[in-house]
Amino acid sequence: MSEQSHNNPVEVSWFSALCDDDYRYLGVHDAELKSSWQHCRDITLAADRNGFDNILLPSGYQLGIDSVAFAGGIAPLLKQIHLLVAVRCGELWVPQLARQMATLDQMLDGRLAINIISSDLPGETLASAPRYARTRENMLVLRDLLNGQAVDFVGEFYQLNLEPPSIRTQSGSCPLFYFGGLSEPARQVAAECSDVFLMWPDTLDKVEDILNDMRARADRFQRTLRFGYRVHVIVRETEGQAREAAARLVSHLDDSTGDAIRARSLDSQSVGVRAQGELRERADLDGFVEDNLWTGIGRARSGCGAAIVGNPDQVLNKLQQYMDLGIEAFILSGYPHQDECDLFAKYVLPRIPHAAMSA
Repeated sequence: MSEQSHNNPVEVSWFSALCDDDYRYLGVHDAELKSSWQHCRDITLAADRNGFDNILLPSGYQLGIDSVAFAGGIAPLLKQIHLLVAVRCGELWVPQLARQMATLDQMLDGRLAINIISSDLPGETLASAPRYARTRENMLVLRDLLNGQAVDFVGEFYQLNLEPPSIRTQSGSCPLFYFGGLSEPARQVAAECSDVFLMWPDTLDKVEDILNDMRARADRFQRTLRFGYRVHVIVRETEGQAREAAARLVSHLDDSTGDAIRARSLDSQSVGVRAQGELRERADLDGFVEDNLWTGIGRARSGCGAAIVGNPDQVLNKLQQYMDLGIEAFILSGYPHQDECDLFAKYVLPRIPHAAMSA
């Protein structure tokens, strides 16, 4: 399928490995790729230089460096790219978070988006339903404060009566909320409170089922969602070279190491993570679950566990199939992140109609 078959611009984003998730060989730690200011800065600057629309700055309590602090440091160095800053909403008091996000938005000239993570408080484990109920309250209050509205809110987790902070976003309105999750409470919160619903890789029929379900849920709130897709990519000049790169990536990985890496994640028992495991179980002996969708990365990663693997035409065609289903935003990554960022920008990005996200 040619690049001319989809003319509506989409958002094409990259990923900066703030959470110690960068490798030459999965499962083998490399000091040069460890999460640090210098390494993550270089990935972000490469994505900016290569013309990506946005970059996700992930957040994990135990792993890597802090997303909000990193965003403040990198913002003055960027030329055009947006920052999608992940915030673990269980860890930050909402009025404080509103001030931080408004400040970042000003530093970025309005190029901020927020990835809401429904996290526990560090050291606490809350059941899924009340945790998402707390996330819902957090999102409702945060949106009002970032819209410059006074808050008089009485909920189960927040009781707040206060004026908005004097610091405002550049536009005066709340940046877009990106949010994902496959459990029943996660889907309900996303339908009511998010702007962009994010999903991890799956087969095309499963992706379509999720989109249809989320559209119906949003309709009940008289809302319209955008849809985003988080997936790794391995693109080379030929399909054979791409498959060789995929095989090389896991060539030093044994199952026990992979199991230990996945178990360290705080979300290792979530519905979405289980779905990634089921995806691997449906794959063939080479790890492919459908054309050009390879599940080998999930052997050593909790969360997004599959990659689009192929030559430039195949990778573009796969992205086009998702666009045809209604995906409007892609968050891509690869290993090592800076190298794969350059390769995708060389072979595929110029062929995708894409534009910087509106603030």
